[in-house]
Amino acid sequence: MAEHLPELRSLRNPKHPGISCAVNEAFSEAAEVCLARHHRPPKTLLTICCCKRDVKYNLNWKHPGKVAQRAWLNRDDATRDGAYIIAIAVVEKELGLIALSRTDTRTGADYYIGQPNVLDLEEAFRLEVSGIDHGSIADLKRRLSQKEEQAKQGDSCLPAYASVVGFKEAMVFVTRVEDT
Repeated sequence: MAEHLPELRSLRNPKHPGISCAVNEAFSEAAEVCLARHHRPPKTLLTICCCKRDVKYNLNWKHPGKVAQRAWLNRDDATRDGAYIIAIAVVEKELGLIALSRTDTRTGADYYIGQPNVLDLEEAFRLEVSGIDHGSIADLKRRLSQKEEQAKQGDSCLPAYASVVGFKEAMVFVTRVEDT
């Protein structure tokens, strides 16, 4: 029997100081809208490929109502924002890291992540995230390579991880970006 990822709506301040309650609610709702396009609640079995380790986790979620589906009708925005919260759930479960803060533009990443109770961003990692609504495993791997390259090119000397969430495939990739 597969273990569970953290509940999406639990990934917020104070445990994750970089995610406010309002941002968490929006990202969680976006993830549910994306999941509902391809899967049925109350849970989906996700295949996680994290730093060369493959594991499966159940993700519990609720079916979004019509208002949520209308609010997230922009597929690109929903896929991006839903991917953020799922990637952070995987990073917490697999790496024990939390979301410390959003990054600024041109850092080659979306979030700073780090050890719990260490808020110093100088000790943080960068996390670059992307989502794909539908596509093959090859498409996910191709996007992951693009995200790794984006992190390498970022204007930051902090180490980085890259993640791609595939909603239709129910897969999440997370890799440590190698220094160039």
